[in-house]
Amino acid sequence: MGTVTIGVSIAVPEPHGTLLQQRRVGFGDAAARGIPTHVTLLPPTEIEEADLPALEAHLARVAAAGRPFPMRLSGTGTFRPLSPVVFVQVVEGAEACARLQQQVRNASGPVARELQFPYHPHVTVAHGIDEAAMDRAYEELADYAAEWPCTGFGLHEQGDDGVWRKLRDFPFGSTVVPPQATAPEDTSLHAR
Repeated sequence: MGTVTIGVSIAVPEPHGTLLQQRRVGFGDAAARGIPTHVTLLPPTEIEEADLPALEAHLARVAAAGRPFPMRLSGTGTFRPLSPVVFVQVVEGAEACARLQQQVRNASGPVARELQFPYHPHVTVAHGIDEAAMDRAYEELADYAAEWPCTGFGLHEQGDDGVWRKLRDFPFGSTVVPPQATAPEDTSLHAR
């Protein structure tokens, strides 16, 4: 047995996942074809293949204690100049994602690790491409929005071909999804 590169993420469901992946490819991000659209909970991490069962048991415990939550994406952001990334922002569900990623990386678990940058949940739509294409991604997806109930996360492995493949889904223990947040009602017309 050797090592494997794994990642843990929340999948962006259809039709949003395919649409954002196609847009990412269209911006010239060649790696996008092998990366399902997602919100990262554990970035690419090399582990011993023999440790996969312990990791899966750990993730199952994290998921069993989890509860579904609303996820909402809206608008774009960037990590430039620190990192060549343009992303769609997670505007609802970010706190739940932050708690999950801490539990996944817990010091008592099999994948305890420090992050290169502070955790910031997002959906990458351009990475490591030329600046003009990054600007285009930032501008063209500025009005993008999507929402769905997050009911779990997945474990993925990166193949030798660079493609990320799902090994297993980890649904949350509860099936109750809180209601999506709604925009406040405009009461200015009702006051007249």
